[in-house]
Amino acid sequence: MRKFRIRESIAVKKYIFMILLLSFLSACSLDKNAAELYKQETPLKLEIQTPDTFTAGERETIKATLTQDGKPAVHADFVHFEIWKLDGTVQYGMEEAVNEGSGVYSISKDFDKDGLYYVKVHAQQGDSLIMPQKQFIVGELSKSDMEFLQEGTGKQEAVQGHHH
Repeated sequence: MRKFRIRESIAVKKYIFMILLLSFLSACSLDKNAAELYKQETPLKLEIQTPDTFTAGERETIKATLTQDGKPAVHADFVHFEIWKLDGTVQYGMEEAVNEGSGVYSISKDFDKDGLYYVKVHAQQGDSLIMPQKQFIVGELSKSDMEFLQEGTGKQEAVQGHHH
């Protein structure tokens, strides 16, 4: 009979311990506002503005408007422009943009050759990094540029090759 009471006593102690442990753990439940305690990063947004027409041999300005949470991103860590011609005959390395204020960044270039070009803007503010890209036409398109546009943009990455 004594053995039975010892086992019963141990079982009761385990049972009480489990109840206390569960009570303690339930007191540590998640705060309903726990998500607000963590830093919430809002993504950067960037709109690239190009002139309606580009003329070969003339200096043209391309602008990028950078916003975050609907407000101008005036403290970007960096904004760089990268420009290249589809056929690879013209390539401007990545260049730092001019900060015009109010979240507007720009670059001015002389485009000597007609054809299909691309601009990619690399922008970072805090932990948010974006690299939108836009195509534009300078002067007249060649036959191969026209064919490329008619076939779609799938081949562009292969032609461009080393850009990120």
